[in-house]
Amino acid sequence: MTIPTHAAGPGRRLGSPPPPELLDAAERMGPEELRETQLARLRTTLRHAYDHVEAYRTKFRAAGVEPEDCRTLEDLARFPFTTKADLRDTYPFGMLAVPRSELRRVHASSGTTGRPTVVGYTANDLSVWAEVVARSLRAAGGRPGQMVHISYGYGLFTGGLGAHYGAERLGCAVVPASGGMTARQVRVIEDFRPEVIMVTPSYMLTLLDEFERQGIDPRTTSLKVGVFGAEPWTEEMRREIEERAGLHAVDIYGLSEVMGPGVAQECVETKDGLHVWEDHFFPEIVDPLTDEPVAEGEEGELVLTSLTKEALPVIRYRTRDLTRLLPGTARPAFRRIQKITGRCDDMIILRGVNLFPSQIEEIVLRTPGVAPHFQLLLTRRGRMDHMTVRAEARPGATPEARAAAERTIAQAVKDGAGLTVEVSVVEPESLERSVGKLRRVKDLR
Repeated sequence: MTIPTHAAGPGRRLGSPPPPELLDAAERMGPEELRETQLARLRTTLRHAYDHVEAYRTKFRAAGVEPEDCRTLEDLARFPFTTKADLRDTYPFGMLAVPRSELRRVHASSGTTGRPTVVGYTANDLSVWAEVVARSLRAAGGRPGQMVHISYGYGLFTGGLGAHYGAERLGCAVVPASGGMTARQVRVIEDFRPEVIMVTPSYMLTLLDEFERQGIDPRTTSLKVGVFGAEPWTEEMRREIEERAGLHAVDIYGLSEVMGPGVAQECVETKDGLHVWEDHFFPEIVDPLTDEPVAEGEEGELVLTSLTKEALPVIRYRTRDLTRLLPGTARPAFRRIQKITGRCDDMIILRGVNLFPSQIEEIVLRTPGVAPHFQLLLTRRGRMDHMTVRAEARPGATPEARAAAERTIAQAVKDGAGLTVEVSVVEPESLERSVGKLRRVKDLR
């Protein structure tokens, strides 16, 4: 299948550099101008956090640093980290750096593993957020005048409203579909003919299944660009989506504690990682075990510092996402992070072997006769940990094909990770579907 070229702009082929008129002033910055901007904003942010957030004052003093100790960007490494626990310990508003009267919106995490993390936004924060999401959509191939179908959840989750106001800032019409009511969403896409969809990759697969169930070839729809985020996804899943949907599948990155979607964006011209919008967010990569910075280009945990947030500045926030920092390409002013396919806290330790769900996803997606829906079930048998890979068969797969798929997946896991696992290829559409982030692992140990 040929991926459509018109999603990236009339007459342009995938891989060609964007014309200057598609770049804003920040995207055209030179290295020195960017570093000067970052340092000035960083010093302002450190002082703002120190003066207005007791938790930061306490942490800075314990580390023996003050805002004025940051004289270069490299000096940031002397400052303490911020973690999700800091936000939970100060729940709900202890990390705010402005009076509550200056807030214009509040978002929060689900809180499924404890207290939720609460974040606030001033009017200027919301404007900056809309700006970086608009920049992200433009880098993804979206253009003013198009229609954007948003299937991220609306509410306390940052995805829906973050995408919504960014699309409007770019000059697009928004279809605020949110999650769920999958059959209706398919009908709306057919009738309204949007060019762009913003959604989690796992729910996009659910939408594609519904298109096919209704007898509609997804490649015939109006969609030209899919902007996928809120959960890790692999290159194999990108190929699956692009081949089935006939669109450009690009990655967007963000997290509510730092801002929401729009912290970094993959460019449609290259699809080679996500450019971090470094005029607003400063990235570092550290070793998650030693907390020390890694060498340039090495993999580690992504740490982010906000440079322009007013309500809730974050200093060296531990994202727990694993990636590496690389030079910019389609947007040379900004460095890239490699596509994130795992998190420090997603790692499964099974009989002494470290394993990430993304490794299983790669195997499932390349196995004939198996759909891209799977779940890992962790149990204990006697004194030993045990894992069962449950994967859905594709419609029409014969019992022989299912048995062959089970053997193929089991052998691939054995060859790749050195682990013996049980594999069960189950009936099509029998695994729980997600309307948001997909829960890949059920740990019953």
